[in-house]
Amino acid sequence: MLLFQLILLALIQGLTEFLPISSSGHLILLSELSEFKDQGLAIDIAVHVGTLCAVVLFFWADFKLICSGTGRLVCGKVDTRGAFLALCLGIATVPIVIFGIILQATGWIYHVRSIAVIGWTMLIFGIFLYWADQTGNEERTAKQWRLIDATIMGFWQAVALIPGTSRSGITISAARRLGYTRRDSAALAMLMSIPAILASGVALSFELIKQNRGDVAVEVLLVAIFAFFAALLSLGVMMRLLERFSYTPYVIYRVILGVALLVYTYS
Repeated sequence: MLLFQLILLALIQGLTEFLPISSSGHLILLSELSEFKDQGLAIDIAVHVGTLCAVVLFFWADFKLICSGTGRLVCGKVDTRGAFLALCLGIATVPIVIFGIILQATGWIYHVRSIAVIGWTMLIFGIFLYWADQTGNEERTAKQWRLIDATIMGFWQAVALIPGTSRSGITISAARRLGYTRRDSAALAMLMSIPAILASGVALSFELIKQNRGDVAVEVLLVAIFAFFAALLSLGVMMRLLERFSYTPYVIYRVILGVALLVYTYS
């Protein structure tokens, strides 16, 4: 694979994974609207690892809390904030795992990878993000996360398996409707991405093992590094901007791109 394509894939994944504009949709568009071939499972895993490392580093304090709480949760104890946070993340991850298995088993995972689907999801869920952001109260913080909220956000996160929806976008929308502040809605969405990306990476790894690909080690390392730095940059920029602005700029981008893709598809 060309170095330029590797860098481009890493930048697209890294910059869009945590922005509410859909990383999977942009990666599909890259292969559909250009002469680049599909990047393959190895590169998919690499960009996931890169973005996972970025969110772990960015939310390092919370990650350590989750890790310590997971140990207590395994022992059947939910007596610390870390254990409760780990429980919430576990509950929020169940729907996307189940929905992912269903899509894979039925073959629908391949039928939804189209420009038309991405156009519609970009448009519909972009408008949904705007509505949720503008009408949602700002009365809750991440420290007030409840099991019922984690369950609701988890079901919405599962919808993001449809390309163009945006995992971060749909979970942020759900959090805003539940009354969480803009910044804490994003923070919860990012923390939810840790087990979600990890589960996705494990699933892809099993597929890769079947293919026995050991000839792409250098490409995998390069793309993971580029994705890591791109994701870290996008996380920092978005969290800083949310202190002053709403999600409207992302909504405008989604609507414009969605309309453009629908015009391209049906004309």
